[in-house]
Amino acid sequence: MPQPTAHRSLAADVHAVPRPFRHFAVRSDEPQHAWQARAPYCRVHLIGTDFLPPDALAGLAAQGWARIQLDTALDITHASTTPADLCAAAPGVPDLPGRLADALRATGVLGPDPARYRQATTGRIDYLGCRGAGFHNDVTGHWSRCLFWVLALDLADVDFVLPHAGLRLPLAPGDLLVFDQTLAHGLCRPADAGQALAASFETGGHDHQLFLTGELLLDDADWAALGAPWLPVEAHAAQDALDLMVASFDASSGHIQRLHALRGAMLRSTCHADLPEG
Repeated sequence: MPQPTAHRSLAADVHAVPRPFRHFAVRSDEPQHAWQARAPYCRVHLIGTDFLPPDALAGLAAQGWARIQLDTALDITHASTTPADLCAAAPGVPDLPGRLADALRATGVLGPDPARYRQATTGRIDYLGCRGAGFHNDVTGHWSRCLFWVLALDLADVDFVLPHAGLRLPLAPGDLLVFDQTLAHGLCRPADAGQALAASFETGGHDHQLFLTGELLLDDADWAALGAPWLPVEAHAAQDALDLMVASFDASSGHIQRLHALRGAMLRSTCHADLPEG
């Protein structure tokens, strides 16, 4: 199996949870986890991709920018692509989806089976364009069962920030990132000390960023193996859990808003899922 240049597994487990809550948990709006929740996955993976030379990154970026229209700073725009399109944009990289899958396999989050990682790079893949990114999380639907992967194609002078885990990672083209998107995340200028400021992305030669992005869909056994099993909501309520399914974040600072409205969220009576009748 071709090996990625490097793989760093970074701890993201020291969470700044605002009082009166004591830890984070993730509810689901899928029926299969209607009365369950899990803790966030507490690691971030950063993988080098030496199989993508500068001309391959440039070809992917050119294809992506042709499909992306950016307007307001801190907004995010997606455009779909396909494995065939990606291979056409980087013809010098044989089996580009397979090489990406090999790189993702270094994380071990789906176990050892190469086919599971291949599914993550031959299913839905999007280009993601932005001019910085305000703090937000992604939980709706099956995303509560996913981790996201993002491959940096075109960017400079930008950090990936998880504000509640105290994590700031400088990004460069070719960096492949895997993280739990239910935690608030955003893109910031290094000089802005972890703040996502629109003014910092409104002008300048590096005011925009482009990524490829996709999903790693985990089953219940995968989450248990990662130390974040799905448990009855009562187990999390007993620990005064803050439900990331319904949390909202200040786009600039990541501060969690309207905490008083979240105090009764981790209950079966506030289930988010649309359950079948009967």
